[in-house]
Amino acid sequence: MGENNIVLKEDERIDDLQRCGLKIIQNTKKFCFGMDAVLLASFAKAKKGEVVLDLGTGTGIIPIIMQAKTEGSHFTGIDIQEESVEMANRSIIMNNQQGLVEVRHMDIKEVAKEFKAASFDVVTSNPPYMTQSHGLLNPDMPKAIARHEIMCDLEDVVSAADYVLRPNGRFYMVHRPFRLIEIITTLTQHKLEPKRIKFVYPYVDKEPNMVLIEAIKGAKRRVTVEEPLIVYREPGEYTKDIYEIYGY
Repeated sequence: MGENNIVLKEDERIDDLQRCGLKIIQNTKKFCFGMDAVLLASFAKAKKGEVVLDLGTGTGIIPIIMQAKTEGSHFTGIDIQEESVEMANRSIIMNNQQGLVEVRHMDIKEVAKEFKAASFDVVTSNPPYMTQSHGLLNPDMPKAIARHEIMCDLEDVVSAADYVLRPNGRFYMVHRPFRLIEIITTLTQHKLEPKRIKFVYPYVDKEPNMVLIEAIKGAKRRVTVEEPLIVYREPGEYTKDIYEIYGY
């Protein structure tokens, strides 16, 4: 089934992901994916035959991209917002990824009831960045849930990753640098050792506004801070690295 067979609902659109002909359905009045999700999908690795779980998948952007760019055998996404899950599953059909990608309506806090322990090789997450004390809550609840820790917090996400990951399994997350100490502390409390950290800068002379982290379950303590990723050369013009990530 292709794009022409998909019926869009009110305020929905189909976005071209510029990779392998992939497209995704989004609702213009709800929370749409951003660059952080695309960068995480590029930063994360899935080896041949590995199974992957994306926590808080939204409209499925991360598993949809990772299925196309890695050799992982199966990709599961979970999200608490039923409308997002429904859109994600229509995108999966549109991209002919049935049997390879699935998105399920589920609370991250219920992961232990729905999945067996140590059942995934890789876990990814682009979680809400802000606690409820950080800034104003968006009056539009879907956007508020995506941005603020209303339905889950950092501990919930990391605890879920710890539960489902096999020994030496890998957890990939994108977050905000201002919470880095809390992130590392939470990861290590769950025996998820940070191994790779990559800061993302909007411009070369600005502070980083994103951080990409790879942690390995049960690994020894040794972390590598990778070369930074710069998003813009100048206003409106991406750097070469960003163009390559987006597949241009």
